[in-house]
Amino acid sequence: MSVLDFEPVNRQSTAEMIADRLRAAIMHGSLTPGAQLGEADLAAQFGVSRGPVREAMQRLVSEGLLHSIRHRGIFVIELTLDDVIDIYRARTALEGGALELILDGRRPLAYEALGPSVEKMCARAECGDVVGVSDADQAFHEALVESAACPRLVRAARTLLIETRMCLGALQTTYPDLREQAREHVDLREAIATAAPDRARTLLVEHMEDAVQRLRHQIGNMPSAI
Repeated sequence: MSVLDFEPVNRQSTAEMIADRLRAAIMHGSLTPGAQLGEADLAAQFGVSRGPVREAMQRLVSEGLLHSIRHRGIFVIELTLDDVIDIYRARTALEGGALELILDGRRPLAYEALGPSVEKMCARAECGDVVGVSDADQAFHEALVESAACPRLVRAARTLLIETRMCLGALQTTYPDLREQAREHVDLREAIATAAPDRARTLLVEHMEDAVQRLRHQIGNMPSAI
């Protein structure tokens, strides 16, 4: 049998590293919705040739975080109200599936995994730290999906959670008191640990529906994007 010359599997490619950095910049708002990405400019900033930058951007296009307009270039996506509704609909299905796996024997592990994000969210809410609450909100839902111990669910959730993070800034302004948002997550965590399964399911669905209603009220039916 011939031996193939594979590269070491633990070596992250330059394109992967650039994609990770662009993904994080989109998630945290450094690259704003609608921003155009220039291949040459990014290559200069990263200190690489244009090839890895092009590959990284195409990865994000395939993930739906960037979109290409012929003869114009590549841009960060802009989320409309319809997009937001679709994102939360998909998240409800995906996180609901994760919750079912958690309720089937993984409740103590999930309760422990959700602890750090809940504690951080409560602390940041007391300080009125919008960004800190958003970061903790993101971490909570990442931990929820990861607690299901299903790698495919984790991969499927990644883009949805990044898209969610893009509109969390708008969502924060809909809470007169950030502690209310923190309490929703506290209640959901407690329900996952000790309440009847239907209670946990109901709280997750209500949490998602509440976010959509708040965003709907915030941006109305305007065609403009977030």
